[in-house]
Amino acid sequence: MTDVLRRGRASLAFSFLVQGVAFALLVTRIPAIQDRYGVSDALLPAFLAAVPILAGVGSVTTERLVKRVRPSLLLRWSQPVVLLALLGVGAGERMVELGVALAAFGLAVGVLDASMNMLGVSLQRSYGRSIMLSFHAAYSLGGIAGASLAWVGAHWDLALWVSYLPVVAVLLPAMLVGSRWYVDDEAASAVAEKAGEGQVVVFKWLLPLCLVMTVAYIGDSTVSNWSAKYLKDVLGSSEQMATVPYNVYMVTTLLGRAIGDLGVRRFGAVSVVRGGALVAAGGFAVVAVAPGAWVGMLGFTLLGLGLCVLVPQTFAAAGRLFPGASDAAVARLNVFNYVGFLIGSPLVGALGDAWSYRGAMVVPMVLVLVTLVYARSFAPQPDRYGGGHERPRTADVGRGSNGL
Repeated sequence: MTDVLRRGRASLAFSFLVQGVAFALLVTRIPAIQDRYGVSDALLPAFLAAVPILAGVGSVTTERLVKRVRPSLLLRWSQPVVLLALLGVGAGERMVELGVALAAFGLAVGVLDASMNMLGVSLQRSYGRSIMLSFHAAYSLGGIAGASLAWVGAHWDLALWVSYLPVVAVLLPAMLVGSRWYVDDEAASAVAEKAGEGQVVVFKWLLPLCLVMTVAYIGDSTVSNWSAKYLKDVLGSSEQMATVPYNVYMVTTLLGRAIGDLGVRRFGAVSVVRGGALVAAGGFAVVAVAPGAWVGMLGFTLLGLGLCVLVPQTFAAAGRLFPGASDAAVARLNVFNYVGFLIGSPLVGALGDAWSYRGAMVVPMVLVLVTLVYARSFAPQPDRYGGGHERPRTADVGRGSNGL
């Protein structure tokens, strides 16, 4: 493996980590943001929904931009915008300033998420073995670090800009230096040419992966938005214990992704995705029937271990499905990240109010099980564009003496 690829992998992993820190610092300080700007409870959902909607716009825009601009350049300049927009959220005083900062954050996050995963798919193809989960493990680690920094800021009652400024001051220059070693798709151009230069993304072939991506983020948003309330209001835990499930979920997500690539290399992507879906569904089932808080936390632990493999492997599968147009496939697939995020929390909340929160947990459980129907989409597919050749198998690991 060349030093170029090693440096490219390390620099991209650092970008995933930085993004995890930035996103966690935003979402974990929402109550403080609401208090600073005087955003009412009725208006807050509109502000929160605007971020993923604009991120979807940013992802769609990225699909068009990568025809003329390398993904590495898009990542190099979108990540500073995300960090500066985060600082803007903390430093503003008027609601219009909050709106502008969140709009910039959302658009830049869409470009950032798409371009990061484009480079991740490209690097995995160049490595010839599964490494995609390691990038998302770095994101999980950043999320834990960001949530911890947010706790410090809240504990010491620091102003938002005081909490955000040191983080941005450290991460922004470090990210710009690291961006010098990003590796673009040129490293995998030979594979792409064999697969069909000028290949276009046919949405009906991508649709199963889009559904899995949506389901994965419905599950993720259910945990992030409802785990604390569920433990406290349904399972009767203390307020302090109610903060534990999400932290446990993040830690198990990190652990699962840290070792997940080894599982993919040994058993293949299809088996890992099926196993992840079954574990996640089991986690939702345990949460739904839990008699008390400790059993409920066991369920959220299983959720972290199960859901953590789905998103990285979905991006990797899109790259294998359309090796000659992987950037466009990843950008289009990334939109369904935000679709799932927008659906998940309101869906569980509406079902909980109209029915019961225990019953509401059954719905994401059933949706996760739908992944089993589409698990074969994570394997190499025959070429649907003619030429009689198979899709490249370099990223379908667990086959052969060198880990392929």
